[in-house]
Amino acid sequence: MTPKKIMKMVQKWRIVALKSGSSKINDARTYKGHFVVYATDNIRFVMPLHYLNNIVFMELLRISEGEFGLPRDGPITLPCDSMLMNYLVNIFERGFSKDFEKTLLAFVIDDKCSCVH
Repeated sequence: MTPKKIMKMVQKWRIVALKSGSSKINDARTYKGHFVVYATDNIRFVMPLHYLNNIVFMELLRISEGEFGLPRDGPITLPCDSMLMNYLVNIFERGFSKDFEKTLLAFVIDDKCSCVH
C-alpha cells in the first residue's frame, strides 16, 4: 500500500463520514497532515502523515492489507491492539536508532504484532 493510496482512502472516508450526518461528527475529523487507523480492538488513532515514511509503520500497513484486505467501505485496521499501538506511537514520537528499528521490524514481521485475531 503506497502513501498515495492511503491518502486517497483517507480523503474518501472524510467525505463519507461528513456526509453521513453522524452524531459523532468529531470522530470523523482529523487534523490536516494526519490520517486515521484503528487497532484490532476498534480504538481510533490519528496518525501524522510523516509516519508513512517509517519502515515499521509501512510494514504494519502491508500486514494489514494481507490480513484484512484493502478497505473499501470501512477504516484501515492495523494488526495490533490499542495497547501495542500506544507503545509504537510512543516509540515513533521519541525516535529510535537504526538497530532498534531493525529489531522492531523483525518483531512486526515475525510475530505479526502477536495480536492479530
